[in-house]
Amino acid sequence: MFKRQKSLASERKRGLFSQRATRFTLRDDMRNFHFLSKLVLSAGPLKPTPAVKHSKTTHFEIEILDAQTRKQICILDKVTQSSTIHDVKQKFHKACPKWYPSRVGLQLECGGPFLKDYITTQSIAASSIVTLYATDLGQQVRWTTVFLAEYTGPLLIYLLFYLRIPCIYDGKESARRLRHPVVHLACFCHCMHYIRYLLETLFVHKVSAGHTPLKNLITSCAFYWGFTSWIAYYINHPLYTPPSFGNRQITVSAINFLICEAGNHFINVMLSHPNHTGNNACFPSPNYNPFTWMFFLVSCPNYTYEIGSWISFTVMTQTLPVGIFTLLMSIQMSLWAQKKHKIYLRKFSSYIHRKSAMIPLIL
Repeated sequence: MFKRQKSLASERKRGLFSQRATRFTLRDDMRNFHFLSKLVLSAGPLKPTPAVKHSKTTHFEIEILDAQTRKQICILDKVTQSSTIHDVKQKFHKACPKWYPSRVGLQLECGGPFLKDYITTQSIAASSIVTLYATDLGQQVRWTTVFLAEYTGPLLIYLLFYLRIPCIYDGKESARRLRHPVVHLACFCHCMHYIRYLLETLFVHKVSAGHTPLKNLITSCAFYWGFTSWIAYYINHPLYTPPSFGNRQITVSAINFLICEAGNHFINVMLSHPNHTGNNACFPSPNYNPFTWMFFLVSCPNYTYEIGSWISFTVMTQTLPVGIFTLLMSIQMSLWAQKKHKIYLRKFSSYIHRKSAMIPLIL
């Protein structure tokens, strides 16, 4: 009996001791938790670990095929997304020296349009592999060369006919018949027209640095030089007859010709301004110059003035070759004007939705 009481007492002591130990442990844990909380709060908000920046530069692999045979010519590796078609042509030339950059035309598909040199590879790439078709465009010439050849020829050819070289006209007939004043005036107007063209090509127009096939130069020169020869032959011929209505017809036509030439020049100067060229160009707006007020009526006043000049020259000289040349030029310029007008409508619809392309209220 005595032993049982002893064992019960010892068990109670153990239970009390364990309870006290548990209380002390809880108190220690609470103190530790309280201390840890203060430590965290004093340290401030947790800073996120800096993210590792990965390079976003993407390289493309460009496969170039022959547009005619559709056989692979070469593969260009490590072409960056900022590279242009001009850069691709340069790399293509290094890989295949016989393909000159000025003669190569690149297409996304056979029969499609040739890609412009300023287009980036990123804008045409649907995946990391881009397939382009290469075409040899033949012998190329610069656009500046084309324009200078087009305008220099008519200037010199007309002067040869104006001098009445014996190999062109009968010397006796030329000496016997005096020239009408309109012949001298026509030579002045014609030469002034092409001299203005040459000066604007050199100092005003922002001529593209690209190239065009040699056949385009030959075609353009044949058109301008051939018509100039035909026109000059009739106007400077010894048997040339002056206009039907005499000096009144000549004077009015000459004044209108000079007005159109001045207007054409001022419009070209305005269009050459940096604000009106390039991809970020804005639509030209009229200014204090009265010749620019034509922008209120048409979107391509330079063509309007150009056709006005040739119509005036036709009336002033009253010759069939000039009339045919004016008609053909009017058709061609109306096509150019309509094409530009559509581009303007797409870009600047709020500015020219009421305007015509070249002829007010008609075209």
